[in-house]
Amino acid sequence: MPEGHTIHRLAADYAERFQGQQVRATSPQGKFSDGAALVDHQVLETTEAHGKHLFLGFGMDRWIHIHLGLFGKLGFGTAPAPPPTDTVRLRLANTGFYADLRGPTTCALITDAEKHAIHDRLGPDPLRPEDDGGRAWQRISRSRTTIAALLLDQKIIAGVGNVYRAEVLFRHGIDPYRAGRDLTRTQWDAIWSDLVALMREGVRHNRIDTVRPEHTPEAMGRPPRVDDHGGEVYVYRRALQDCHICGTEIRTAGLAARNLFWCPGCQPTGGAA
Repeated sequence: MPEGHTIHRLAADYAERFQGQQVRATSPQGKFSDGAALVDHQVLETTEAHGKHLFLGFGMDRWIHIHLGLFGKLGFGTAPAPPPTDTVRLRLANTGFYADLRGPTTCALITDAEKHAIHDRLGPDPLRPEDDGGRAWQRISRSRTTIAALLLDQKIIAGVGNVYRAEVLFRHGIDPYRAGRDLTRTQWDAIWSDLVALMREGVRHNRIDTVRPEHTPEAMGRPPRVDDHGGEVYVYRRALQDCHICGTEIRTAGLAARNLFWCPGCQPTGGAA
């Protein structure tokens, strides 16, 4: 499932190509035909992301709400657009560009009130300028749940996925099995600030890189990472490999229905390194 930086990047991609312009909207697959008809020939006024939710605003109390889920894909191209396949849930097009949405968990036309209800159930998003980590801390500081599980709870913090979870905990030497209430406010503030910086870089480069400059392949004289995920990381998908920092074997285990990755040497039990 795409992490929050990808959704913010997609919001920017839609805005760059379509915002302020009248668009053609169709649903070749047919599952969004009624919604597409209501925004067809309308102006895309704004785009917005919150966590893993994307919103395309057409005014008049009309928003297209998209959640890609595990299998959704968004692709952009230049005009002339080729004939769409019957897997395209939604195609937006203008004289210069087209965008095809396939396989999302959600593609729905919603009202302002319904959109507000979605925001209300989501936690703060490190990529939304109006959000900060204080609201998340109120819940984390009282919770017996592991910090690794809390970071994936979109009601507590929106947009963080498996990669950012593993990497930010490593970067701060936090045992992933540590209870939220056992973190200090200083540790949480550092984690939040780091997520803001890392995810902004993710939007900018359209990939996740989490290693510090002194730990890049060039700086350490090591081979670059080879993985279809891309990006240089410390622990994510590096199970059984040696830690770049201390040489300890990276471990993995299931937690909160996802694979967790961590270094027992750099993230000792019962405290921060």
